[in-house]
Amino acid sequence: MTETRTRTSGRETAVRERDVSEQTRTREQCPECGGRLATDDGRGETVCADCGLVVETESVDRGPEWRAFDAAEKDRKSRVGAPTTKMMHDKGLSTTIGWQNTDAYGRSLSSKQRRKMQRLRTWDERFRTRDSRDRNLKQALGEIDRMASALGLPDDIRETASVIYRRALSEDLLPGRSIEGVATAALYAAARQGGVPRSLDEVARVSRVDDMEFKRTYRYIVRELGLEVEPADPESYVPRFASDLGLTDEGEMTARELLRDAKEAGIHSGKSPVGLAAAAVYAASLLTNERVTQNEVSEVADVSEVTIRNRYKELLEAADASDARP
Repeated sequence: MTETRTRTSGRETAVRERDVSEQTRTREQCPECGGRLATDDGRGETVCADCGLVVETESVDRGPEWRAFDAAEKDRKSRVGAPTTKMMHDKGLSTTIGWQNTDAYGRSLSSKQRRKMQRLRTWDERFRTRDSRDRNLKQALGEIDRMASALGLPDDIRETASVIYRRALSEDLLPGRSIEGVATAALYAAARQGGVPRSLDEVARVSRVDDMEFKRTYRYIVRELGLEVEPADPESYVPRFASDLGLTDEGEMTARELLRDAKEAGIHSGKSPVGLAAAAVYAASLLTNERVTQNEVSEVADVSEVTIRNRYKELLEAADASDARP
């Protein structure tokens, strides 16, 4: 009896599989000529590519019901939130109560409703930072964002700095060090890793800690986290200096060539990359007949005029030696 039921169940399963296979094949082929079916998303129809028979109409459109003609309009009409980001202590997953005291129709709230909304905002903020770790992250990431804005660093550098700070917090490297000091060190390391370095003096100027604490914390963070930070390339500073001074493309390319000649001659070893870049920009302005003074370069690069004078002579000598080589 059991064997009979098993054979019957097997035949029923085979029949069902055959029916499903036939239905699938039917949906993929035209019922009239057996041709290939194609879907017209614009009309919501399924038609035969060979004979033109309309097999299905009013198919479900799973896209949005609105149209957008540029990226800004697409973001404005989208009903989903921003992607998660490491630049916020809650990774952007929480919601916030807006500061506007208006309702959905744009009408102003009454004084009683405004007081109620203010209390809700206060409690919302308290719930978003319920423990010390969240409060620590919120303060540090806000500090990173402030310094990055002052230094003109892009979002990817801010994201990297946020990741570095989170690693330092998770590995318990903050005891005995200030939040601002670790945040400054994380941002400086991220800028070096991202190829858009800023000098120590530039970062220290926008930081809320003194130079010694910043440098000491940076060395500690790099060592403990095992960060791979290559020495700063003087050429990475040239575009910013050239842009601030209004140099032409020819002047910028000349400065890059001077620094490459200096690397080949080995005179860049042991010297400040910022000073070399500033000297290369000044020397390039002389070679291209652009009116740039040492004082202007000094203010943009934040190095002394003495350093510029010493370095630019060395760069010109290295360039002359490179031209003299066969």
